[in-house]
Amino acid sequence: MAQFDVSEVVQALHQVRDEWRESQQRVKDPAARELPSIDAVQHIVEQLKGALFPMRLGPTDLRHENEDYYVGYTLNAALQALVQQATLELNFNARLHGQRDGAQLRSQAEAAVQTLVRELPTIRRLLDSDVLAAYRGDPAALGVDEILLSYPGILAMIHHRIAHVLYRQGLRLLARMISELAHSQTGIDIHPGAQIGSGFFIDHGTGVVIGETAEIGHNVRIYQAVTLGARRFARDEAGNLLKGQPRHPVVEDDVVIYAGATILGRVTLGKGAQIGGNVWVTESIPPGASVSQASLQRDKP
Repeated sequence: MAQFDVSEVVQALHQVRDEWRESQQRVKDPAARELPSIDAVQHIVEQLKGALFPMRLGPTDLRHENEDYYVGYTLNAALQALVQQATLELNFNARLHGQRDGAQLRSQAEAAVQTLVRELPTIRRLLDSDVLAAYRGDPAALGVDEILLSYPGILAMIHHRIAHVLYRQGLRLLARMISELAHSQTGIDIHPGAQIGSGFFIDHGTGVVIGETAEIGHNVRIYQAVTLGARRFARDEAGNLLKGQPRHPVVEDDVVIYAGATILGRVTLGKGAQIGGNVWVTESIPPGASVSQASLQRDKP
C-alpha cells in the first residue's frame, strides 16, 4: 500500500485555515466544535420525519401498538440533539459579536426547540394538506401513501415546514442546513424564510426556486422549474446588500404556476390567477387572470 508524505500539506492547510479565520475575525475555541454538524442535523431530521409519520417514515419493524412509545422516545432523542446543535449556532453567533453567556444561550436554544415541539401537530396537519393537494392535483397519483413515500415535493415540504419554525426562532443556520438537505435530494430550493400556506403542491419539482421573502397562500400549485425570485437587491450607502428586505413575490390562494415560469420582484399574483409555462412576470397579476406567452405577445406595444 502506497505511503504519502503529507506533513507539508498538513502545515499548509493549517496556515490557510488560520488566514481564513483571521480574515473573518474568528476566535478559535479549542474546547469544542464551533458550528453545527451536518451529519447530526441530518440524523435529527430523519428522527423528526419518523415521529411525524411513524408508520410510513419510521422503522420497518414498527407496529401500531408501539407507535406512541416510538414517537415519544424518538422525539426526546431528536430534540435533545437539536438543543445541542442550536446552542452551537447561538454560541458561535454570540462570539462573532464579542458576547459570551453560555447559560442564557442554552436556555434560548431550549426555548426555540420547545416552540418546534408545540408546533409539530400543526406541521403534521399542514403536511397532510400538502399530501391531499398532491393526490387531488395529480391524475397519476395512485394514493396518498405513494405521495408521502416518493414525491420529491412532499419531501421538500417536510423539511421546509420544520426549517421554517427554526428560522422564525432565529436559528437561521440550522434552518438553512435542513432546507439544503432537501434541496440536494430533490432539486427543489425553498428558502426556510418563505411563508407557505396549506395545501401546497409542487408537481415534479426539479428546478423550483422559492426565495426567502416569498409569501404563498393556500391551495397553490406550481410545476417544475418555477422561480419565485428577486428582481433587484437594495443596498445601503456603503453599497452593502440590505438583508431581509421584501423582494420576492406574493402568491395568493388558488394560484397555479406552470412549468418554467419566472416570477420576479415584490409582485402579487392575485387569487385564482393562472401563470402559463415559460413566461416572465415582473408586474402584479389581478385575481382570476390568465397569463401566457400568447397573451404577453398581444400586450406588447
